[in-house]
Amino acid sequence: MTEIREKAYAKLNLSLDVTGKRPDGYHEVCMVMQSVTLYDDVTIRLTDNGTFSARTNRGFIPGDDRNEAVKAAKVFAAAHDLGGKGVFTDIHKRTPVRAGLGGGSSDAAAVLRGLNTLCGRPFDGKKLEELAAQVGSDVAFCVSGGTQLAAGRGEVLTPLPAFGEHWVVICKPYFSISTPALFQKIDARKSKCRPDTDGILAALTAGDDAGVIRRMYNVFEDVLGNKARGINEIKTALMDRGALGACMTGTGSAVFGIFPDEKNAKNTCYALRKRHPEVFWAQTCGRIEI
Repeated sequence: MTEIREKAYAKLNLSLDVTGKRPDGYHEVCMVMQSVTLYDDVTIRLTDNGTFSARTNRGFIPGDDRNEAVKAAKVFAAAHDLGGKGVFTDIHKRTPVRAGLGGGSSDAAAVLRGLNTLCGRPFDGKKLEELAAQVGSDVAFCVSGGTQLAAGRGEVLTPLPAFGEHWVVICKPYFSISTPALFQKIDARKSKCRPDTDGILAALTAGDDAGVIRRMYNVFEDVLGNKARGINEIKTALMDRGALGACMTGTGSAVFGIFPDEKNAKNTCYALRKRHPEVFWAQTCGRIEI
């Protein structure tokens, strides 16, 4: 077998906290992360030309080393001899880019899983996560996904009791948000508001999904500046249409709402598409077995 297809699932941040800055320039984070069924199709192919490249259905996404999928293939090849073969990755993207949904990270994780299968599974899940951490901060989570606590710069993972099956509406507005700019604002801010991470963990352990949803919080929402109005308008629209809770994911600009049923979620999705370019419904989903 020289070719395999993987689904690259998007991620949400049920909570996101930044607890400090590291000597290496990265930030210490504490996040409860959740996979959803919005996904990219990623086809991984071993080639005879010895090169590493990628292609997507979004023309503005590079296909060279700037693409995390290409980085992931090279990291895998450095850890496991491919016998001189190269890797070509074809990505059909659905997940919005620059949205805080981990699209590029999930594509990279899919490459690692796919190459691991093509090569006879030389690595277990833990080793794949270690390789993933060399590619990017969110890639390690995306290897297995599900519901996990992420610490360090995002690569220190603790599997959590599964968040229940819920319908989710994800709305990406017309604008994106600069991740470096938000981190600079976080460094300068004086607010001490923090997510109740311990409360979320206790709620997950107790199977209290309502308690999880009630505590959803993202510290980056406090430093959005002139983007705050647009984000808050989406959150309000989701809540007005029946969302049990709404929150920005990652550094944005996508916002998600948790809904009680499929009909409500899909009706909300149709309504928001009248004003916003990228709106999707999805469901929360569990871990991928490696």
